[in-house]
Amino acid sequence: MSKRQNPSEFLKQIIGKPVVVKLNSGVDYRGILACLDGFMNIALEQTEEYQDGQVQ
Repeated sequence: MSKRQNPSEFLKQIIGKPVVVKLNSGVDYRGILACLDGFMNIALEQTEEYQDGQVQ
């Protein structure tokens, strides 16, 4: 059984790793998770924006 953790703790563990952020509008951002704050705002590095699978 895996240990439950809150989302903030999970995000802290993956700082520096590639992530995909999917917005409700259908836009995806793919980049490296750089940091997050206490409100769970995130910053990405080396980011590309995708819409319908195409780089914008």
